[in-house]
Amino acid sequence: MTEQDIRRYLRLMKEEDSETAFRDFFNLTYDRLFRIAYHYVKRDDWAQEVMLDAYMSLWNHRSTLLEVSNLENYLFTTTKNKALTFLENEQRYLGITDDSVSTTTEDTSESPEEVLISEELFARYVKALDRLPARCREVFVRLREQGQSYAEVAESMGISEKTVDAQLQNALTRLREMLT
Repeated sequence: MTEQDIRRYLRLMKEEDSETAFRDFFNLTYDRLFRIAYHYVKRDDWAQEVMLDAYMSLWNHRSTLLEVSNLENYLFTTTKNKALTFLENEQRYLGITDDSVSTTTEDTSESPEEVLISEELFARYVKALDRLPARCREVFVRLREQGQSYAEVAESMGISEKTVDAQLQNALTRLREMLT
């Protein structure tokens, strides 16, 4: 996802109210933003709801998005805020008190500075993950984020377990290089 591509789609969305440009923007940004939402809400169905809300907000504010200086940070922050709002609403709906459930940013043992550093590291991780080749990224996400076994990943992707291991090692090497 490049800033130039995003700005091109946003320009078309603003100037022409182009739903096609919005669909292309959605396809370009969805994977990364979904991972951010999932990081906060920890459930696929909730993350999808967060994403619908985030994209509705982006569509409704399309006329002003080109004025944003750092779109990647804006998209990250929008998604994070929608996820945190969703969690608050879900807790209120389920009658859960703040004492019984804590979200990442409400952990009282971390200072605001530590929370900010943690979020910056997570944003760097998401960007690095997005730069991996598609197959390599898919193997890494299935193994490390979704908790699937080598056998499950190999079967669902139609590859051998050795290929799964090779792709994981490749992902780890590349991520280590990008994050250090």
